[in-house]
Amino acid sequence: SLIEGSLMINNPSEMKDSGQYQCLTTNMFGSILSREAVLQFAYLGNFSGRTRSAVSVREGQGVVLMCSPPLHSPEIIYSWVFNEFPSFVTEDSRRFISQDTGNLYISKVQTSDVGSYICLVKNTVTNARVLSPPTPLTLRNDGVMGEYEPKIEVHFPYTVTAARGTTVKMECFALGNPVPTISWKKVNGHNPSKARLRKSQAVLEIPNVQLEDAGMYECKAENSRGRNVFRGQLQVYTYPHWVEKLNDTQLDSGDQLRWECKATGKPRPTYHWLKNGVPLWPQNRIEMVNGVLVIHSVNVSDAGMYQCLAENKYGTIYASAELKILASAPTFPLNQMKKTIIITKGQEVLIECKPQASPKPTITWKKGDKALRESKRITILPHGSLRIVNASKSDEGRYSCQGVNVFGSAEIIASVSVKEPTRIELTPKKIELTVGESIVLSCKALHDSTLDVTFYWTLNGQPIDFEKEGGHFESIKAQPSSADLMIRNILLMHAGRYGCRVQTTADTVSDETELLVRGPPGPPGVVIVEEISDTTATLSWSPGADNHSPISLYNLQARSPFSLGWQTVKTVPDVISGDMESAMAVELNPWVEYEFRVVATNKIGTGDPSTPSRMIRTNEAVPKTPPANVSGRSGRRHELVIAWEPVSEEFQNGQGFGYIVAFRPNGTRGWKEKMVTSSDASKFIYRDESVPPLTPFEVKVGVYNNKGDGPFSPIVVICSAEGEPTAAPIDVKATSLSVSEILVAWKHIKESLGRPQGFEVGYWKDMEQEEAAEKVKTEGNESSILLTGLEGNTLYHLTVRAYNAAGYGPPSTAVQAATKKSPPSQAPGNVMWIQDGSHVSLGWEPVKSLANESDVMGYKVLFRQEGQSNSQVIETQKTSAVVLLPDVGVYIIEVCAVSEGGDGTASPQIRVPSLAGSTDSIDFYFLSY
Repeated sequence: SLIEGSLMINNPSEMKDSGQYQCLTTNMFGSILSREAVLQFAYLGNFSGRTRSAVSVREGQGVVLMCSPPLHSPEIIYSWVFNEFPSFVTEDSRRFISQDTGNLYISKVQTSDVGSYICLVKNTVTNARVLSPPTPLTLRNDGVMGEYEPKIEVHFPYTVTAARGTTVKMECFALGNPVPTISWKKVNGHNPSKARLRKSQAVLEIPNVQLEDAGMYECKAENSRGRNVFRGQLQVYTYPHWVEKLNDTQLDSGDQLRWECKATGKPRPTYHWLKNGVPLWPQNRIEMVNGVLVIHSVNVSDAGMYQCLAENKYGTIYASAELKILASAPTFPLNQMKKTIIITKGQEVLIECKPQASPKPTITWKKGDKALRESKRITILPHGSLRIVNASKSDEGRYSCQGVNVFGSAEIIASVSVKEPTRIELTPKKIELTVGESIVLSCKALHDSTLDVTFYWTLNGQPIDFEKEGGHFESIKAQPSSADLMIRNILLMHAGRYGCRVQTTADTVSDETELLVRGPPGPPGVVIVEEISDTTATLSWSPGADNHSPISLYNLQARSPFSLGWQTVKTVPDVISGDMESAMAVELNPWVEYEFRVVATNKIGTGDPSTPSRMIRTNEAVPKTPPANVSGRSGRRHELVIAWEPVSEEFQNGQGFGYIVAFRPNGTRGWKEKMVTSSDASKFIYRDESVPPLTPFEVKVGVYNNKGDGPFSPIVVICSAEGEPTAAPIDVKATSLSVSEILVAWKHIKESLGRPQGFEVGYWKDMEQEEAAEKVKTEGNESSILLTGLEGNTLYHLTVRAYNAAGYGPPSTAVQAATKKSPPSQAPGNVMWIQDGSHVSLGWEPVKSLANESDVMGYKVLFRQEGQSNSQVIETQKTSAVVLLPDVGVYIIEVCAVSEGGDGTASPQIRVPSLAGSTDSIDFYFLSY
């Protein structure tokens, strides 16, 4: 079945369907034939089941075991099984399996070779595998084979053909005793460098074979008894390949067709032609020679699809093209049928007359009703168009062109009108302005009054885009025959040639004026560093554009990693005049990377800077800047800690920068000096066990680098470290205050060495290790601290130790304290109250504590006026109380138990209205829950 050009074959059969196929495609323009497709069937038959005879040889003799493969398609791969699967025969210099014949070759049989041999073949497409019946190999007992010369049993064909680009494999293997050695050479040439030897040199493999690899190859087998040689020819062929293909062609009826197709290939291709899928043969008008097709005087019957076939015995390629035969009466496009041409005197007129027609039409021209007469000014061009040069009023009129061929005719008409030429006046003619000024350019046109006129402005030949010029340009049209260009706040970039172009339907004229803009100078040329020292750089540059105002002076700027952008530098001379092109930058820092640039100034202003110079580094010098803010820092006992602000890299002046720290105890003469080699260092620690705490030292810090030593900082006095506290606090007491609070207090021996900055209290639960202790610090000479947030009814261990900047002192002996039990969770019950004026008598049931709660010590009555937050409190050990409500209003009253662990749960609130002193009524209330 055919499905959209695809051929579908269901249940294909080798008998019915194998072979070559081509697709023929047809439409209204013709038919073409596809290249050939080959349908093959892959299969692998079974070996004959007939038992194979044993092969018996003497030890030392050569043997060939035949595979005799079954029918198959396409190629198969051979291997041999020894005795039982999967024990395969290994190929080496003594054993070889030919992939051409499938046979197993043993050049010299050994006792280890005795056994059963099975040939295994595998189809390369289906991967199916089959095994042959076993062939037994036995040794004869009538003696050992003596030595003999090589006998080549496997060799490649006398002629090997291969397609270019494929891999060629040539086999060569010999029987012999001793085992022969195989070698290869290309006769009359060198072996290809890409060639590889496989299977102990029994296979020569040439990948990507090319035409130059072709030639005679020799395989040589030799041993101590002699040698044997085989020679064969390698021929490399190539499939046809197009060099020149066909192109679709259109011809007028009666023209000649010449098509040539060229292809390369080895052997050289031959050519055949098809027309609409059918072979084309030479006829009276048709010639075919070596790929060239000529058809004389083509007609409509020759139209169609043509194919050129280039083929050699290895392949065929197809090229296709369409031949169209044109046959039509003359026609003109509708927009050319009637036109009006307006020109000015002296201009040239070109009236086109190019009708579409096949065959080519005959062209005739008329002016009015008379045939046009040619002259020096009036000519009909070869392709049929009319040209009139240096036109005058006499050329005005109606012109017609007619095209005629065998199929018909067509005509176009053109009216020519000749006008006076347009003239233009553009003012002013030359202008000089300064940046920021404005000007109006005026353009007037003197033209034929019957013609419309349009004005266009250009700058340096390019149209001015009034939308994009940032408001600098405005077009002003005051009268029909004039136009003005307003340029506001002019910039340097606006200098150039301003053009006004006037266009009418008959002609176009234009004029230009030059506008020169004075402005600040352009950037000077790139700065070149001529010479460099530790603090100076000699620089030169080339002047930039002066923008029509002479340069008055230059300014030299520098940038380094340490500057905030570009900075003006001091120079020699101090003022760099506009006629100078070099100067010296001075007072630079040694060993710093600098870039330099130059800025030019004229009387209009300062221009853009030059491109920066290359980055240079000034030479090294002895450092001149000592470190600032030399001071002391806290340290450990017996240490003198000296600190300073490091010197910025900007002032280090060279490599190998470091510090010299000098110090001596007050009142002594000699200085101790220590070198600090890190340029980033900011402190030095001097340790001496003999130095008492707080010993005053005179200290200064100097600088040095590879060039030498620099200055020292001013001398300051610094004391040695005071040392951490040495004694533990004494009389440590811990008092439990509530369920979550313990007060810790202690004393400190002032005579102990070191001044504490404060104290640290460590505390941990009885069941925990001391390492898990939580720590709280105090500052100054505090001698107590309240620990909060503790767990209730818990035993805590506590220690105290002093600390200062040098470290911590020893901890005190641990003390213990247990937090109180939790307050009672039960609220006072059945609160009753009686009001007598401003007096309220209260009574309630007692609260009983649970086993893990603090004992009840009494009760609190809390009362407050509604809307206020602060309560007044009455404490009692009874289960009753009298409350005086002093002011008029509503009071809120609640009762709770009091215990060591704090206040218990409060009773529900009672709201009591107070009349403040009235005794008119007694109210009795009972509250239960």
